[in-house]
Amino acid sequence: MAAQTSRTLIGRDAELTEIASLLGVRSSDGPGVVLLSGDAGVGKTRLLVELRDLAFTEGWQVCAGHCLDFGDSALPYLPFSEVLGRLGTDLPQIVEEVAAQHPALARLQPGRRVMGSAERGDDAAALDRADLFEAVHALLEAAAAKAPLLLVIEDTHWADQSTRDMLSFLFSRGFEGPVALVVSYRSDDLHRRHPLRRQVAEWSRVRGVQRVALSPLPDDAVRALIAELVPEGLAEKELGDIVDRAEGNAFFVEELTSAASGPGSWVPADLADVLLVRLDRLDDTARQVVRAASVAGRKVSHEMLAGASGLDLGALDEGLRKAVEMNVLVASPGSYSFRHALLGEAVYDDLLPGERVRLHTQYVAALQAGEVRGTAAELARHARLANDLDTALSASIQAGNEAMRVGGPDEAAYHYQQALELLSDPRRCAQVDLDLSKLVVSAAEALSASGDPERSVKVLAEQIERLPVNAPSSWRARMMSTQAIMIMNTEILDDPVQLSTEALALVPDGDSGLRTRVLADHARVLAAMGHYDEAQAVGMDALTLAEKLDLHELASEVITTLSGLKKSGPKEGLRAALADAVVRAEESGALGSELRARYLLGRSYEDFAEFDETEKWFRSAIDRAVRAGQPFAPYGFEARWQLAWVYEVQGRWDEMLVLTDDLSGNPPPIPRALLASLRLRVQQARGLDADARKLRKFWAREGGVAINAASIEMDAAGLRGDAAGAIEVYDEVVSVLSRIWHEWFSARIRLGAVTIGAVAQAMPSLSAAERASYVERIDRIHADGHVVLDRYSDPSGHWGPEGRAWMKRLDAETLRARWLAGVDAPPLDALVDTWRDAVALYEDFGHVYELARVRATLAGILRASGDLAGARELADRAREAAHRLGAQPLLDELRSIGTTPVREEQAPDALTPRESEILALVAEGRSNGEIGKQLFISTKTVSVHVSNILGKLDASGRTEAAAIARRRGLIG
Repeated sequence: MAAQTSRTLIGRDAELTEIASLLGVRSSDGPGVVLLSGDAGVGKTRLLVELRDLAFTEGWQVCAGHCLDFGDSALPYLPFSEVLGRLGTDLPQIVEEVAAQHPALARLQPGRRVMGSAERGDDAAALDRADLFEAVHALLEAAAAKAPLLLVIEDTHWADQSTRDMLSFLFSRGFEGPVALVVSYRSDDLHRRHPLRRQVAEWSRVRGVQRVALSPLPDDAVRALIAELVPEGLAEKELGDIVDRAEGNAFFVEELTSAASGPGSWVPADLADVLLVRLDRLDDTARQVVRAASVAGRKVSHEMLAGASGLDLGALDEGLRKAVEMNVLVASPGSYSFRHALLGEAVYDDLLPGERVRLHTQYVAALQAGEVRGTAAELARHARLANDLDTALSASIQAGNEAMRVGGPDEAAYHYQQALELLSDPRRCAQVDLDLSKLVVSAAEALSASGDPERSVKVLAEQIERLPVNAPSSWRARMMSTQAIMIMNTEILDDPVQLSTEALALVPDGDSGLRTRVLADHARVLAAMGHYDEAQAVGMDALTLAEKLDLHELASEVITTLSGLKKSGPKEGLRAALADAVVRAEESGALGSELRARYLLGRSYEDFAEFDETEKWFRSAIDRAVRAGQPFAPYGFEARWQLAWVYEVQGRWDEMLVLTDDLSGNPPPIPRALLASLRLRVQQARGLDADARKLRKFWAREGGVAINAASIEMDAAGLRGDAAGAIEVYDEVVSVLSRIWHEWFSARIRLGAVTIGAVAQAMPSLSAAERASYVERIDRIHADGHVVLDRYSDPSGHWGPEGRAWMKRLDAETLRARWLAGVDAPPLDALVDTWRDAVALYEDFGHVYELARVRATLAGILRASGDLAGARELADRAREAAHRLGAQPLLDELRSIGTTPVREEQAPDALTPRESEILALVAEGRSNGEIGKQLFISTKTVSVHVSNILGKLDASGRTEAAAIARRRGLIG
């Protein structure tokens, strides 16, 4: 008796209607994107099959790609290779035309990705990932010109990072033609650290992306499904047992029903055993086929199964036919897949250890013999599981190289590290003909490109430590030189100059590519660590050798380093040299040098607060890194971080929040912490929850996180009047940064100013003795800041607008603290003049929020001294900026010091419909909480609207706002 599966969709009519409408398959709305989630077995695939059939009847084309459970043999863009293969079959002319315009598309062609293919060619050049993304986008647009296209990507909980990045691009880019996308994933697989979990949250914020979650079937639908599966019916006891055990999971319903209605009507207690009941009903040949198929994963090609099953073609066909008839396998053109992934997993888990190894060995033999088409990643996986570790080693290296060529550094890093793990056996390492240092450097560079420089340094250090005493000196030189470069991208305390110097001493005599590389790295390290004259000399040696040996990419790297040394001259010379370096790097394909030159150009303009040009160059570095598939690579990510800071300074907070949130993939911990520290500063300034203490674990790993997070903590201490808490944070962050940098780091001035400002806020609540004690500590912090300034050294000799503003702020906050404490208080005119100087310097700097804070502080001083007109003028300007930024705490501070805005008889800014609605409720005396409940919005959102209303009406409070609104006829 063949086990049955339902051909009728039961209990999912509402979800099908909803998804079809959201995608535009059965509605006048334009095509959309749907993220379809649900537990394993709940019915996602069955629903998508029904959606496919519906789309066909409506005149749509449907193309599907599947992610496979090959987490240990990641193949970048696997589902899109499948999609391309399908379109190549259905629309060969369109694919050919698009490939002619977008050559990068050829990299995804299934035939191009298999080992030994004549179509592969050398493929030595790394792919610009943006070209690949554009090629796929163009292909989908071209296909949709023929008829509306529905693209289905299934099982993205198994998707590789590159596939997730491709989806992010397609979601955000959108389509002009009728292209709809539906992406499915198992929600029960998304544990807290699963990379897709954060990705789904980010996708959900993209305009046009909708989420649909499949819930378990209700009991009545389960009963209807059982009736469909077993028309003759089951006894009520059996029926009730299935309903209880299946818990609304359609796949479990089918399997439990099959077991209950089959021969013997035996239903095992364990669900895994339930799944295997179906296997037990097969004959020996069919079981052998199914077990062989399970080793390949969810899906296997016919030729792969023929080559690896060990059966002759007749027996194979007989076994396949039986497995398909019994609904274990599902046939599709050229391949077979398990009816459900859970079934394939259960069969594989049931294999005996020896049986598993034997089957993987058969797959290895088939792939190596060239009998079947397969990738290096597949070969590496099968070889590892077959304990054929020599083959696994070579295949892992090849898979890593291929992943880098298509812009997949995460996948490449995985494969290279797998190879290194295999080489941890000294006997294997001694037997293979392999330059270990090149593999180690490849792994380190892939890790760095994926945004994990700390891991990169650890891998290098571990491998250097493992080198035998008789290892070639060239190996140690190459690895140590790379280690010195990677350390500069971290807060690791090892001395990169010492490492680089030792590496250079180990390089064998004579002109060589290795000597050129180590010289180039050494010049870069020397420049970064302030040894400018030595860097110039070493850099010229490296450039001479690179040009002699015709090493264009290395020459570009050296030119970028030498260009950066021009900081000691006019800034125009530095910028011209770096612009030339960008051109040279583009021409030679030196991505790292190009990103570095673009970043350094942005920093040059940033140092002088020339923010328009700053934005141009940082943005170009960001875009280039994203196009290359390396958004977290050195200098590409730093450009994003610095541009986000520029947006914060300019008061472009919403743009900053988008920039720090607009990230494909799952950011590594350090980049995520850096971006979080900027976002938290905006949240704090807007009066939202901003707990920066969770970032403390990153202080010693990244100084930028420490500076921003500590500033947030100190500002919070000031708001609650906790002087001791502010100083405690200051001491802790200075201790950490002094250890990983040096004692007199520049940011100590800013941290000191923030600390003293926080203490000044608490002064009115302190006793006389406490005030005197805190003034002594303030004087020490102030003196330390001046030591920093005295010791500051930079080849340009430039102390920029930011440094000048914070230095004056340090002086001003110190005077204010003394004035408030009444301890050796400064003359009022000296206090006011210093704060006026601070206002002028922040105006020059262009920091919108800090300028508003300085103006508010000076307004309070002027009001206390009796200069009400001056106080009001400054407060009005601060209030305007605070309203525009949504900085509620600053607005509260302005109210607390007693300033009121200047009244002008002119038409107010127009209120939005939502603001008018809220204003009417405010006039009725409703609280923010009551308004939120009535309008179904959060209390915080109401608070923001009320603040905007007060600003537009120039009202100092809710009562005044209501009176002004009635007088002007804004409410009845």
